[in-house]
Amino acid sequence: MVEHGGLDIMCLNKSYCHSSSTSSSSSEREKKIFTKLTVSLCEDYPQKNAEVLSGQYGTNLLLIGVALMLAIANHSAYIGEECLLLFITILMILQLIWMMWYIARRDNQNEVQLERDVHATTCWIRGGLTLLALLSLIMDAFRIGYFVGYRSCLSAVLGVYPVVHAIHTIAQVHFLWFHIKDVIKTFTTFERFGVIHAVFTNLLLWCSGVMSESEHYLKHHTRTLTVLGYANVTTVDVSPPCNCTTSACSMFSNSLYYLYPFNIEYHIFVSALLFVMWKNIGRTIDLEYNRKKLPTRTQGLVVGPILGLGALASTIGVLVVYIIHVEESLDTRESAISMFYIYGVVMLVLMCSAGVVGLLIYRAEPMPMDISENPSRKLETELLFGSAVGSWLMSWCSVVAVSTTHTGSSYRWTNLTYSLLIILEKYVQNLFIIESLYRHREDDESEEVEGAEPTTEIYSVTSSMATSYNGIINQAYENPDKDSVTMENEQEENGERYGCPQKHMGVASDVRNKMQETLSKKRQILKNITVFLFMCNISLWILPAFGCRPQYDNGIEEEMFGFTIWTTVLNFAIPMNLFYRMHSVASLFEVFRRV
Repeated sequence: MVEHGGLDIMCLNKSYCHSSSTSSSSSEREKKIFTKLTVSLCEDYPQKNAEVLSGQYGTNLLLIGVALMLAIANHSAYIGEECLLLFITILMILQLIWMMWYIARRDNQNEVQLERDVHATTCWIRGGLTLLALLSLIMDAFRIGYFVGYRSCLSAVLGVYPVVHAIHTIAQVHFLWFHIKDVIKTFTTFERFGVIHAVFTNLLLWCSGVMSESEHYLKHHTRTLTVLGYANVTTVDVSPPCNCTTSACSMFSNSLYYLYPFNIEYHIFVSALLFVMWKNIGRTIDLEYNRKKLPTRTQGLVVGPILGLGALASTIGVLVVYIIHVEESLDTRESAISMFYIYGVVMLVLMCSAGVVGLLIYRAEPMPMDISENPSRKLETELLFGSAVGSWLMSWCSVVAVSTTHTGSSYRWTNLTYSLLIILEKYVQNLFIIESLYRHREDDESEEVEGAEPTTEIYSVTSSMATSYNGIINQAYENPDKDSVTMENEQEENGERYGCPQKHMGVASDVRNKMQETLSKKRQILKNITVFLFMCNISLWILPAFGCRPQYDNGIEEEMFGFTIWTTVLNFAIPMNLFYRMHSVASLFEVFRRV
């Protein structure tokens, strides 16, 4: 019994040891799994997954705002403008918190050398955005003044929003000047969400501005149609239900819509720059990519600036005449629309011709394309194509309407010509800009030569060569006699020096000078073309931005597609066209610097 009991105890001990070892191994396995999970959570999330997650987060923020805007556009009794402004205010406050955290963390890393993408933006772009930001601050001041006048019957959100927007604008401009080129390498997953939050916050602000500006212009258009007897459309009155306590309320409300185009362009450009920063997160920048370029030269700029200023002056004249005459009698309205289309046809023919000449110069001088990774340049190309879609849609709708309807308007065929030229001009201009941005610079090789140290002649004798070497001293150099000098002079008179014929060197120098002269002429032509297109795109941005929109006024497309459908097309296409023109201005300035 004892032995049997002892055997049982031994067996029990063995089973206990086995179970304890099993439990300890399982606990160790659990600890390893927990440690691995902790490390994987602490480490950066895989880049592609982080991009997808942050992109989906930003897209849903935008869609929430768009849903609120659609409800407001339908004048819902349950959702007002203050709901949208409250949502945007919360997003701006969150972006401010992220920017302050980012700047504070960067300041603590002063001893660490941070990578920067020198191609992310330029000083002139940031300077232009600063100017647009100042105009946005003026618009915020007008909004605050408008709220103060009607504060007794307006929601407090309408007063808080412009204050937060002003603080957001100032902080964001500071961020653009000092941190937009940063290449983030730490906390990349969290930073992706922060940057994409800023991108879609600015996109939502852009959408809100576009909706407000389009709604204002649509109301103005329907009032004009009613006055002229074209239609009898009733509009919803959204004026405050109380009286203004100051005498400047009407001035504030009317001035807002002249500042909306600048505020709209500010937010869409900021979102584009922040998107480049988002794409640069975790990226490794090579030294060749970050090489500085030569300063821009402006010799030979005569024809382009003169033609561009002429186009700009004529644009201002057309804008003033159109706005005055389009709201008068039917005859003056029709003549104003005809004037616009004739002006547009002439302008677009000149722009197409300039772009074709530039492309022919590129075809005559083939150069290899730069295929290196460049998120900023890639985004410029995608935005050119994407923003051109709106104008192409509007133009093709006009082509279909003019071709199928039988109206007796005097501007019918000029409208058709104008629409076709719009399509062609964007084709040519996009090709010219993209090829200019992707071509290797012609002065890449000369840049290296200019930056190199001056080389000594192969057979010249320098002081370093006159030193003794293993006891051998160059006596001829230390005591040069007249015979050697005479021989050298005789060689120079015979056209030779140190055994190298100067005739061959002179021929090579002449060939090089001719090539440089030809290259210089081509560059001057390209620079003049770029400046002319630059000014023309500014002109074509000014007209629709400040109320010259014959697509609303000519009546041909509206008769074909109906008021609702055609208005929806214009509300999509005109903001895209405005962005295309301003983005083309920025791209053409970059082309000017590269040529």
